[in-house]
Amino acid sequence: MKTTVKKLSDTKIEIKITLDAKDLAPAREKAIEQLAKEVKVEGFRKGKVPADVAEKFIPENDLNEAALDFAIRMTALQAFTDNKLSPIAIPQINLIKYVPGETVEYTATADILPEVKLCDYKNLKIKMEAAPVANKDIDDVLNNIAKSYADKKAVKRAAKEGDEVIIDFVGKKDGEAFKGGTAKDYHLPLGSHTFIPGFEEGIVGHEPGDKFDLKLTFPKDYGMKDLAGAKTVFEVLLKQVNEVENAKLDDELAKKCGPFKTLNELKKDIKKNLEAQNEYRTEEKYKDELIKAVVEKSKIPTPEILIKDQLRFIEDDITRNAASHGLTFDDYLAETGQTREGWEKEATKAAEARVKASLALQIIARDNKITVKDEVVEAKLAELRDVYKKSPEALKNLKDPNVAADIRNRLIIEETINFLVKANKK
Repeated sequence: MKTTVKKLSDTKIEIKITLDAKDLAPAREKAIEQLAKEVKVEGFRKGKVPADVAEKFIPENDLNEAALDFAIRMTALQAFTDNKLSPIAIPQINLIKYVPGETVEYTATADILPEVKLCDYKNLKIKMEAAPVANKDIDDVLNNIAKSYADKKAVKRAAKEGDEVIIDFVGKKDGEAFKGGTAKDYHLPLGSHTFIPGFEEGIVGHEPGDKFDLKLTFPKDYGMKDLAGAKTVFEVLLKQVNEVENAKLDDELAKKCGPFKTLNELKKDIKKNLEAQNEYRTEEKYKDELIKAVVEKSKIPTPEILIKDQLRFIEDDITRNAASHGLTFDDYLAETGQTREGWEKEATKAAEARVKASLALQIIARDNKITVKDEVVEAKLAELRDVYKKSPEALKNLKDPNVAADIRNRLIIEETINFLVKANKK
């Protein structure tokens, strides 16, 4: 087999492959072996006809076509391997010349794993910033606990900030109720700033049984395009005003929250949990900063096919999330005020960043021989089988070898990121 490599771009390669009679002989044998399974010859059972006998009964055109197919399949990927190239997808084949039994010329074109020039990823000089727990953080949690155990008592007076009100409301734009603007028996803490500016303030001063309109304008940067900057009217019925008295922060409250005898014990537990949360967030932020630094300081070409794949994954995630809320992808674009072209432009940037990060981590894993043992992969599969034990379809999917391969890759990436962290914590 003779090969000639042509570089079409940093990430796309075309290889011209020439096969002679010696190269084609194994392909012809494979073709005969395959076609013999369907040949009917008197005195032999179907599928049991010897190859040398079957060959006489196979139409020459069928044999030549099958031999060509086997020849290409047996040599295309090998041509890339021999030239130390790694195709990302199945190569595209273009036949140039075929003389059965004598010669074949064809080209195989494919995107390849690009040549990645990494920076000194073991010395990125990024410090992990500590995030200590402040007394205010503990007090905020305690105050939220006090609110959750608050005593609520219905009162016959005008609502004021700090009260909880129970309301029915209908939001209208141009006289028509808009989506998401209607609710019944809605419990709203006044002062929580849950609604757009002016809504909660407009309820203050009204008494139970009052019906009133609130003329409000949505913020210009509101997430839903149709409502951003829109003038609306909310028809409100105030059904009940609850006076809220937060629980006292004492030992009795601590006992209600868990196995605590004193408020001081509860505070220590809150601090411990907040420290664990801060440590986790700090570690995750540090990982992101390390990966971002590797990408920015390295030379990483991005194959178009990988960007398209990643773009599709991003769209699929959004589509699934939108569907869980009864929306389509187009609905999502409309509600976020985006055009398809605008979304794709921004999403492509994110896709490219993901591809670069993935390629960098793959190279780091390869160079440092980072692997995952089979038993670790199997343990993860066993964990998933237990989670989905009541779903026959999910259990069937877990038997797919590609699932195990994907899990292995994910675990290797995790180990590689941990390797980066350890290498840069100095």
